[in-house]
Amino acid sequence: MTLPCITAARRFDAATHRPFWIGAEQVGWIRASDVPLLARWPDVFEMDRGGSSARVTLAAAFNTVELRSAALGSVIGALAAEGRIPGWRNETYAIRNAFDAPPLAYIERAASRFFGTMTYAVHLNGVVEYADGGAPRGAPQLWIARRSDTKATDPGMLDNVVAGGIGWGFGIDATIVKECWEEAGIPKEIAARAVAGRTAHVLQSLPEGTQAEQIFIYDLALPADFAPRNQDGEVGEHRLARIDEVARWIEEGALTVDASLATLDCLLRRRWIDEDACAGIEALFAPPVFA
Repeated sequence: MTLPCITAARRFDAATHRPFWIGAEQVGWIRASDVPLLARWPDVFEMDRGGSSARVTLAAAFNTVELRSAALGSVIGALAAEGRIPGWRNETYAIRNAFDAPPLAYIERAASRFFGTMTYAVHLNGVVEYADGGAPRGAPQLWIARRSDTKATDPGMLDNVVAGGIGWGFGIDATIVKECWEEAGIPKEIAARAVAGRTAHVLQSLPEGTQAEQIFIYDLALPADFAPRNQDGEVGEHRLARIDEVARWIEEGALTVDASLATLDCLLRRRWIDEDACAGIEALFAPPVFA
């Protein structure tokens, strides 16, 4: 049986979307049903309705980062005011197809899924490995968070102890330190010990649009006497869980898709679960075709 998170992570139908282009690059996917909303701005978007090659392109007149950002910002503000772009975050994301690529434009984080642009996130597995004699007799455990019921996405679901999007101006290390403190009260000196795992790639359709995201996965060894304490109100509670409990939550779909993939990567790398239980997951560590 394929785990629900593995199926969901690539549940995307290109036929029901239109590619979004800036210059010579496809940078996103817009739902076909949302394309008519953009027709109100003919000076901003060029609509090619040519059958299978149909696409939405930002007008060539916007040929600098500043001009593109301003044009998109005006549209995004209007759509948000109409409720078409929910969950306004006041965070800036860069439109770029690779994490180290120069930005083509800047947009409000909430708009990234409407336009289906590539986003980047960090997920940390909070690992507690007891010494012999510890409870329960040396078996490793994971700290799991429950997202606040007021979160714009996946409210109330289980999550990694630390997880956060990488906003423009932040690198991976800086994001880890920031999110560790905000979400779990983990001090910088401990956060700096995070060890990189693999990178997962998600391309899935969601009610608010398309999630095209690259997830940098890390493991962080936490002291046995440390208990996470949320600082920013985005986490409802933390639970210290056995490996079999976490595996069951993944199977039941209680963890978010992103957190499930990050946790499975940790469990597989450490050989705490059998690879046969994760059929199809290896494909998620290779980027999907973004064209």
